[in-house]
Amino acid sequence: MNLTTRFLEAIAQAENRSSSPLTFMWPMPGNAGGQFISFSAFADWQAFVLDLGLRRNVPDVVAMKFERAQKLLLLSWIDFDLFTAGELIAFTALDLALKDRYGAAVRRPNGSIHLADTLRYMVKSDSLTDAKIPMLQRCGGGTVVGFLTGESKPSLAERRNGLAHGDPFGPSGAGSYCAGLFELARDLIDYAYREFRSQLSYTINH
Repeated sequence: MNLTTRFLEAIAQAENRSSSPLTFMWPMPGNAGGQFISFSAFADWQAFVLDLGLRRNVPDVVAMKFERAQKLLLLSWIDFDLFTAGELIAFTALDLALKDRYGAAVRRPNGSIHLADTLRYMVKSDSLTDAKIPMLQRCGGGTVVGFLTGESKPSLAERRNGLAHGDPFGPSGAGSYCAGLFELARDLIDYAYREFRSQLSYTINH
């Protein structure tokens, strides 16, 4: 477990936000599009970030990557720019997980596996619907399926590409975070591993 007590205590001591709360948009019950939430105590921020952890049994390498993303979210208590870095690392965990679970089905003739194809496969061939996404259940509605299939823009894959390639005019908004993106990545990984049967050794070596 990389999120050690020593690590958490060090962050808590590094920044006192009692007079400058950490405030940002996040999906909330009744408002899947997001509303402002605020944290002035690190204990509350820690609880929020840890609650975004994976809830399914997944391969260790996926869990480690996702936990690394959580560490960056925790560090954004000190500098919120790190939140976007955390989103990007969450995307790497998501990409690896979907390659593991769906890569054999969507592999292109040249051997490549694209995030857009695996996301589309989840909806078209693995029965994913908005009703099965915990974030939307928590908020009481909303939709993300079109952003997975590419029918709504910017698609989730386009957002990942914008973050990864530093496009200042792209869907990542010149480095700005996207409300709920981290939670959605968690939910998609959990969905992919709702029946845990890893193929990671095959995916990585071929």
